Amino acid sequence: MPLRNLGIPGRAEGTDPRPTERIRPAQWVWAAVLLVAEVLTLRPMGLSGRGLAVAVLFAVNFGIFALRLVPRRLIPERLFLLLMVVGVVAAAALMAVSESGTASLFAFFLAAFIGYRLSVKPATVLAVALSLLCGVALAWRAEPGQQGLLFMAGLSTGALVLAGMSGRSRNQAVEAAISAAESAERAARAEARTLVLTERSRVARDVHDVLAHSLAGINMQLELADALIEVGETEKARQATARAQSLVRESLKQAQWTVRALREEALPLLESLTALLESSGHHQALTVTGTVRELPTQTAHNLLRIAQEALTNATRHAPGGTVQVTVSYDEGTTTLSILNGPGTMPVSAAGTGSGMGLIGIRERVALMNGTVTTGLVPSGPDRGCWKVEVVIPA
Repeated sequence: MPLRNLGIPGRAEGTDPRPTERIRPAQWVWAAVLLVAEVLTLRPMGLSGRGLAVAVLFAVNFGIFALRLVPRRLIPERLFLLLMVVGVVAAAALMAVSESGTASLFAFFLAAFIGYRLSVKPATVLAVALSLLCGVALAWRAEPGQQGLLFMAGLSTGALVLAGMSGRSRNQAVEAAISAAESAERAARAEARTLVLTERSRVARDVHDVLAHSLAGINMQLELADALIEVGETEKARQATARAQSLVRESLKQAQWTVRALREEALPLLESLTALLESSGHHQALTVTGTVRELPTQTAHNLLRIAQEALTNATRHAPGGTVQVTVSYDEGTTTLSILNGPGTMPVSAAGTGSGMGLIGIRERVALMNGTVTTGLVPSGPDRGCWKVEVVIPA
């Protein structure tokens, strides 16, 4: 998924070459300047004898120099190393056979290029070889008494390998920074995907909870109305229809609660639970113990949806049974308990659910780092009742 689809700016992959591979306009300018300078000053230049040797060596040196205009990935490493060896020999040979001091420019540029493109060990070896060969070449054509001075001057050509190494180190640092930025970009992209998927799961749970609770209650009332009409209980059928209409109105309120919670607005837990129980026909069914405190919006939202799912299950699997909801504010924890007694009415065909309700409850509890217990009460005054109990840190 592209970053722009998630609202995160990103660099298009594959469109920005590395610094060590990018061909800058200045490199073309340097190539043109060197070509013109050597053509105008390099002597002798001809088609025979020494002039031909100078011309051939000039062509070889300029060809080696032009390699800096070729992206590194296009030249195999071994071939590149071989070409650099050829360049070292050609640069020293040109200095030996030419009569122009500008012939040494190729040697200086080559030393810097070697330091930039090769690792330290091969670059150092080639730079030393270039220095020695250039020193010997200058000393060989020097006048008597100047050999030592020109030999030392030739040795200086390899010193520019340090400048090339410095540029290489700088660009490697830039590459490292780019790699770190790309890693951070990938991490941001993965985090954005996770957030999107998490939000989708949350919305899916909310939609399920609202629809399951509302539609189960409405379906039950409509089935009751249909049964009453068949036996001639018209007035009671009207009452069942009226309750179904009331559930529709309440469903709209619940949808508003969901939207409000998704927008991170305040969600009063106790008031919402009371309204939820009233809409389900369970009056005075909420008990609160402990000192009431305000819970985070998302926590209150999750507790409300858990209660809603539990009430939906009670209506579906134990219609007509009593329901008791308890919210306990203890020190360090908040407990929500939903207890429903055995059903007093036949379970309708709509009594089988999707199986997603308990999964949704567990997911919500996990998001709150709490624990959930579900099952029949084995003993005590509530024996045989179904209980859902959620304990969260708060």
